[in-house]
Amino acid sequence: MKVSISYKEIWLVAYPIILGSIAQNILNITDTAFLGRVGQVALGAGVLGGLFYHVLLMLGWGMALGGQIIIARRVGEGAHGAVGRVVEHLLYSLTTIAFLLIAALAWLHPHLMSIAVESEQVRQAANSYFGIRIYGLLFAFVTYSMNAFLIGIARTKVITLTSFISVIINIILDYGLIFGKLGFPEMGIRGAATASVIAELVGCAFLMIYISRTDSGQYNLFRFVKPSRKLFYRIWDVSWPLMFQFFLSIFVWFIFFLFIEKMGETELAVSNIVRSIYIVLMIPIWGFASATNTFVSQQIGKGKSDIVIPLVLKIMRLTLVAVAVMSVLSLVFGGWVTRIYTNDSTLIAMTLPVLKVITFASLAMTTAFISFNGVSGTGNTKVSFVIEVVTLMVYLGWAYLMAIVLERSLSWVWFAEIIYGTLVTLLSLLYLKTGRWKNRVV
Repeated sequence: MKVSISYKEIWLVAYPIILGSIAQNILNITDTAFLGRVGQVALGAGVLGGLFYHVLLMLGWGMALGGQIIIARRVGEGAHGAVGRVVEHLLYSLTTIAFLLIAALAWLHPHLMSIAVESEQVRQAANSYFGIRIYGLLFAFVTYSMNAFLIGIARTKVITLTSFISVIINIILDYGLIFGKLGFPEMGIRGAATASVIAELVGCAFLMIYISRTDSGQYNLFRFVKPSRKLFYRIWDVSWPLMFQFFLSIFVWFIFFLFIEKMGETELAVSNIVRSIYIVLMIPIWGFASATNTFVSQQIGKGKSDIVIPLVLKIMRLTLVAVAVMSVLSLVFGGWVTRIYTNDSTLIAMTLPVLKVITFASLAMTTAFISFNGVSGTGNTKVSFVIEVVTLMVYLGWAYLMAIVLERSLSWVWFAEIIYGTLVTLLSLLYLKTGRWKNRVV
């Protein structure tokens, strides 16, 4: 069936999210480069503390994505006035979750790190980072609620501006607080965490003010009338598989890096560099994946379920072109890119073989993310959760076998990414072709 949505329409929704991802990845590169100048311990601790934080972020992102699917469905149905209620209930839910997580982990995280991390130096540095970084959860979760609204109504340009504001503030404060420049105290890895929290606060405040002054009328935003138990349940029913799916996904990646930490501090430092480059290669994927969720849910809301699979394949083709270009550039300029992060010749030499693996992994992840978001966009998020659990078991098993049992090189360990991407693509497309999602109501 012919898809009426053009490549241009897909691009117009996706590119602001992509630009926002670019901003966030500039921040990621800068953080990694700064901490690489502090030392290998700081570099390794930064990745572990950061991953632990992102494990928690995924709970908020999962609920926000569930809300985004419902918002897009209401827009597709023409029920614009109901959107504000969904956003308000997202805010109620996510701020509550944020406060609970902060309260629990502010004192619990040293115990968790002591169980998970073998190196005493890395453990202490990771605790210093995470003990500050945890307070950014509240601002991140509120921002996720606002982003869910903007992506759900396919108005995404302000997300780019918000991201760049946060990044500029973070980079300036990183430089000042990590190294003691610009009149700030020298805080090392704690400075990186402090800078990130402040940047999240500013970005959250800007987005709330912007939306309240531009988009609140048509969608009945920020009325904050009596909460609805039925609406809480509906959001939760769609969101909980996504919350635990994303939580599990990043938690498994955290375990993946713990396996690498057992290989040595140098291997952990190399993998932090690789992780940063890998995320850059995946920049286009985030925007197109979010667009896939929105377009799929809106088209189902309009009664056009038959175009969902052709639409997913169309977005996949567009995304593959973008990621392929970046992968080729990564292969050609890999040595130069690696030198951004470190001057250590040993780290550079160990990074380059792994870099070749992740360039191919990024292509596998392209088809995985687009097809997978096609599944979640249908609203049948329990199926996407099952797909994620199955593939993560295989992923983690491979990583454990290569890193711990067989003690193979980092390249073999990172090959798990290619396996994961291939399996997710196959299982997601198989489910979409069954058509069992067509009567799903959200």
